[in-house]
Amino acid sequence: MDPHGHLEPTVVVIFGGGGDLTQRKLAPALYNLFLDRWLPQEFAVIGISQQDFNDEAYRQRLREGVDHFSRRGKTKDADWDHFAPHIHYWSADFTDAGTYKKLSEYLGQYEKDRQTSVHHIFYLATPPSMIEVIARQLHQAQLLARKEHSRLVVEKPFGHDLDSARTLNRQLLGLMSEDQIYRIDHYLGKETVQNILALRFANSFLEPIWNRRYIHQVQITVAEQVGVEHRGGYYDRAGALRDMIQNHLLQVLCCIAMEPPVSFEANEVRSKKTDVLKAVRPFPREQMSQFVVRGQYGQGVLEGQAVPAYRQEPDVPGDSTTETYAALKLYIDNWRWQDVPFYLRTGKRLPLRVSEVFVQFQPVPHRSFPASAYAAWMPNRMAIRIQPEEAIQLRFQAKQPGPALHLRPVQMRFSYKESFQTPPPEAYETLLLDVIRGDATLFMRGDQVEAAWAVVQPILEEWSAHPPLDFPNYAAGSWGPEEADELLARDGRHWFAPEPGG
Repeated sequence: MDPHGHLEPTVVVIFGGGGDLTQRKLAPALYNLFLDRWLPQEFAVIGISQQDFNDEAYRQRLREGVDHFSRRGKTKDADWDHFAPHIHYWSADFTDAGTYKKLSEYLGQYEKDRQTSVHHIFYLATPPSMIEVIARQLHQAQLLARKEHSRLVVEKPFGHDLDSARTLNRQLLGLMSEDQIYRIDHYLGKETVQNILALRFANSFLEPIWNRRYIHQVQITVAEQVGVEHRGGYYDRAGALRDMIQNHLLQVLCCIAMEPPVSFEANEVRSKKTDVLKAVRPFPREQMSQFVVRGQYGQGVLEGQAVPAYRQEPDVPGDSTTETYAALKLYIDNWRWQDVPFYLRTGKRLPLRVSEVFVQFQPVPHRSFPASAYAAWMPNRMAIRIQPEEAIQLRFQAKQPGPALHLRPVQMRFSYKESFQTPPPEAYETLLLDVIRGDATLFMRGDQVEAAWAVVQPILEEWSAHPPLDFPNYAAGSWGPEEADELLARDGRHWFAPEPGG
């Protein structure tokens, strides 16, 4: 039973159900939604792939994933015994029309047995090359015909560049309506990313100063300690710009920079985000190095352990020129943000795993206190920690106790863990529930995806035309190449260093 409102019966069909994404993310998310009674009272999950499982073996595989990756830890027998009968597995070929005929018959019978409308969610946990193939087969089997009941969920990457994203959009929109397509970016499901909008638009004291008059600069850092792990083959075709900046970091940028929406209706919010991307100032081709930096990690030391260079990782060519680090300086050409620099950086094998936004405010226009009072002065700054240890921290000046007048920076801090005393849901829990509900607010619209690709496309073309000659150019365990520091130093600025644990 769903205590938060009635949801119609739903069947979730996972193409690629035998893969890593299903085991690590989707199964734990569905199980937690089930325990929290957010799923419909009647639901089914069908995993489809070419691996050889029966229902029992598949259920056990998913249980192992839940035990290892769920925020709740290991499953309890009684809970799992209630959840497991909803899970089924089919070994099938995605290109075979017979697969979709069987699926159509199953869904028709499922609906007939319940004598009510059933929502069909087709989740593509597959390589990008299969997106159009599966969508076309679903279309031909009439499984997308009822627009209000059939939804297609597409994982990133959505395209490899601007042209391929446009092509894929055209292909999908020839088979179904935009309202049926849910392009997933798991960063938008993170509680702290969503809370950026609450912070801005639910608090009257912030919005009047959230503009170029009061904000000096914005920095967005998404740092990873890990290397490419088992993703070497994929990552070497993508790189940091495609894998992280085109989607995750630009989506965070949109939350920081968007105009207030009239309502939180899905298309209204997504339109405001798309406006931000369209307002990003084009990068000048002849001065690209003044705005973007790329890097690739070499050998180094992380937490006392020696780690190999990127070119020594599994499935990575020994002469690879793929970037594992990217940093950008960009401007948003509109009234709110004109000439405020936004600095974005991401990389692998950096000292910390952290995602954080720093908003530094302009200095006070006039210092009224004696010069001796400012010895420890630091600019006002807001830090929004997305992960780990989700928090929002504001730095401001206060008088230090004592007879002398000395100002020093102090912190005002909001911690999710301390304030709510409950772990936030995982991003995939939020996003899967939104698909079931039919709420597309946290999903990418087609024009939004294309606008994001348009931002990075000139960089991709410039880097392709001029391969790097200095890779590897930063040691694993460092904060990236020296050129990234120079990117800000030319403006008289420096990167703000996130602190371990927030």
